Amino acid sequence: MSQEQIAYPVSVVGELTEPPARGWWLIKWLLAIPHYIVLMFLWIAFVVVSIIAFFAILFTAKYPKTLFDFNVGVLRWTWRVGFYSYQALGTDKYPPFTLKAGGYPADLDVPYPERLSRGLVLVKWWLLAIPHYIVVGIFQGGWGWSRYSGLVFVFAIFAGVALLFTGKYPKDIFNFVVGMNRWTYRVWAYAALMTDQYPPFRLWD
Repeated sequence: MSQEQIAYPVSVVGELTEPPARGWWLIKWLLAIPHYIVLMFLWIAFVVVSIIAFFAILFTAKYPKTLFDFNVGVLRWTWRVGFYSYQALGTDKYPPFTLKAGGYPADLDVPYPERLSRGLVLVKWWLLAIPHYIVVGIFQGGWGWSRYSGLVFVFAIFAGVALLFTGKYPKDIFNFVVGMNRWTYRVWAYAALMTDQYPPFRLWD
């Protein structure tokens, strides 16, 4: 593994719980509803914070630290709920209601950048990220029901069916699903102005 491969500043990890219950994943849509409700409001705040950060970076070259930590926490919370539910089905441990790191099989972290480019903030979230948006659209699907046509959801359901009949989560599918999610969350962090380093076109670290 090259130094470039281990240096990307958005860490997305997930540890497969052995063994997940065979049929528990069939009702996780119901169990995750409280999180979905909270995340709906958190993502509204995420967008507002990102707009404020845009102007802060444009004029000061800095992302306000408190706002940065909040948005990282929203991404972390989202990934944990996704890992528990239909972005991975990687654990039966219920996600905590917190923005803080640690204590869960899935985690996400972005180191705080001391300075960000004023010029890149104008183009990276739309123009430069377009190739990645295409890839992420394939991985995750769109909004509403079309979201369930993305490769992440489809492969997670394949894994759930295998788990239901065999009691085992296929490791290759798990690694592939986590890799697609890792790519997705790195693009989201880049588009949300948290780093100037362009996301790599790869699934694996």
